[in-house]
Amino acid sequence: MTLGWDTVPSPFVEISRETWRTLRADDRLPLTPGELNALRGLRDPIDTTEVEDIYLPLARLLSLFFTADERLRGTIGEFLGEPVGPTPFIIGIAGSVAVGKSTTSRLLRTLLARRPEHPTVELVSTDSFLYPNAVLADRGLLDRKGFPESYDRKALLRFVSAMKSGAEEVTIPVYSHLEYDIVPGAEQTVRRPDILIVEGLNVLQPPAPGSQAISDFFDFSIYVDARIEHIRQWFIERLFALYRTAFVNPRSYFHRYSQVDQDEIAAFAHRVWREVNEVNLVSNILPTRERATLVLRKDADHSVRGIRLRRI
Repeated sequence: MTLGWDTVPSPFVEISRETWRTLRADDRLPLTPGELNALRGLRDPIDTTEVEDIYLPLARLLSLFFTADERLRGTIGEFLGEPVGPTPFIIGIAGSVAVGKSTTSRLLRTLLARRPEHPTVELVSTDSFLYPNAVLADRGLLDRKGFPESYDRKALLRFVSAMKSGAEEVTIPVYSHLEYDIVPGAEQTVRRPDILIVEGLNVLQPPAPGSQAISDFFDFSIYVDARIEHIRQWFIERLFALYRTAFVNPRSYFHRYSQVDQDEIAAFAHRVWREVNEVNLVSNILPTRERATLVLRKDADHSVRGIRLRRI
């Protein structure tokens, strides 16, 4: 019998929060409230209950994948008749601006590093591969920062490929959110970890014809999802928080906005969302959601209400 399109089984399994929270097994929270507060992003209300219900099961799942990957490497070595050198287990984390993917990344880095296996875990943001502002301005792309074309994709691909090839260490640029630019002369050295987390807006972008995508090197990928109207509100709230904090710093790229009134800041926030972030989300980021291994679906209060996991 031939199945019609409406009867084809989904490659994903939908898991409720109530079911997901039971999958942490006996894992206990390895974080103090103070440590969690340090990992939490600006305006991100994540609490210990959220970590226990959502992120402990996720860390356990990732740990199982990591262990299975090590066994697979041994199987390949057995087939080839020679040892296969260690390479990092690479996790990609994607999602919109202000959706909480940076908090998710930092939290998973800490939880995975404190698993019983004690793997070494490195976290890299694709912000490190943005072109410097001078280059973006020269190319007329400064208002499209965060769009796929604003990144040095070749350099990003070389980095991920080198890591997956077992390179001992790779040096990458450093991006300053305060200065809103690549820091001249600054470098981050990534020494071959057991697990590498790569976080960014566009990490699940498909490859151009005849080329590779960075997601081709991922062993597991996560998309942090929410309704657009909720993300818009979170972005505006976060920008107002920055207006009262980081913008006051004279080194801040946006310091000039610390001198304007709240109505002007509100207008600025809505314009940036409407003309930049929402366009990028709808055109480039959201279409990659179906490529993820796992989707975390957030509600208006930032809490995860459902999980979508690819079966295999």
